[in-house]
Amino acid sequence: MDTQKTALYEYHKSLGAKFVPFAGYQMPVQYSSGIVEEHKTTRSEAGLFDVSHMGQLSIEGSSDLILALEKIIPTDFKNIKLNQSKYSFLTNENGGIYDDLIVTKVERGFNIILNAACKDNDFKIIKNALGGKFKLTLHKDLSLIALQGPKASEILENIINGISSLKFMNGKNFSYNSAQIYITRSGYTGEDGFEISIANNMVEDFAKSLIAKGAKPIGLGARDTLRLEAGLCLYGHDINETTTPIEANLKWAISKRRREEGGFLGYNKIKSDINGELSRLRIGIKPAGKIIAREGTKIFSVDGQEIGSVTSGTFGPSVNGPIAMGYVKFDFVKSGTKILLEVRGKKYDAKVSELPFYKKNYVR
Repeated sequence: MDTQKTALYEYHKSLGAKFVPFAGYQMPVQYSSGIVEEHKTTRSEAGLFDVSHMGQLSIEGSSDLILALEKIIPTDFKNIKLNQSKYSFLTNENGGIYDDLIVTKVERGFNIILNAACKDNDFKIIKNALGGKFKLTLHKDLSLIALQGPKASEILENIINGISSLKFMNGKNFSYNSAQIYITRSGYTGEDGFEISIANNMVEDFAKSLIAKGAKPIGLGARDTLRLEAGLCLYGHDINETTTPIEANLKWAISKRRREEGGFLGYNKIKSDINGELSRLRIGIKPAGKIIAREGTKIFSVDGQEIGSVTSGTFGPSVNGPIAMGYVKFDFVKSGTKILLEVRGKKYDAKVSELPFYKKNYVR
């Protein structure tokens, strides 16, 4: 299969991007200033990310649709307000996660943001589950860009009037060059920011406007270090079809009503996890010294028993040290617990850490 390009590919090239293949797309991993600088820019100013490889799915329908979606997604669709977004999952019959997603209630139904590598499979799963009753569109004509950082609101307000009144995890239609664009106040960096859904033929002009107002282009490399400092999961690494939301320490994303009533795929397993039958849990890890524990690194207890493995690991520029996440046996999840990481055949000291590593700066 040919590698796809987003509508901003040529623009990234003109900005000096270095590309990597990611989820079937050629994506910018960094620009000339490098990952660490791009990371710091997002934390202190505003960074612009191209996330058009993600899937943008719209489903049209009303109360029937709510009942149908509640069977496959453990969100409280009955109580979600118009233009409100919720983080959730597409679960399988064993309580595992087919994908994690953002669901937003809009006038005609729901918009769902899907992960790039999962979007085609998600579409099939959702379509089959809904039984052909509703109109589903996986948009090929829309781009998605994210403006993230403490200056995001100020920069975007210069172009889109009234944007700063949006609350976190809420969205709205706005007008740009006499076309409609949908903007949510959300993101994947731990900073305040916005995700903008806009037609492919308008996105380059919009991106240029943001950069002219002070945003800096940021690649996937810094997106990864930012999300890991914020303790956010990356699908296919920290969560997958074999991890349940409870093991992944994401119980908060399943509303109280859905936890109690169930009625969605995998509920029996998720319920038993909630009732304390957990064997492992996702934790934060702070390695001692400068050692970076990458995905797949084995985790041991201080007395030498293997207790888990690392799912994400990097150097965190804002915390100025190595950080990681992974799963360990439930007896070892307490913050401060001493553990050992096996890197290149040697064991190194580390400890279990609270998540996130870096305080989130969302505007509530």
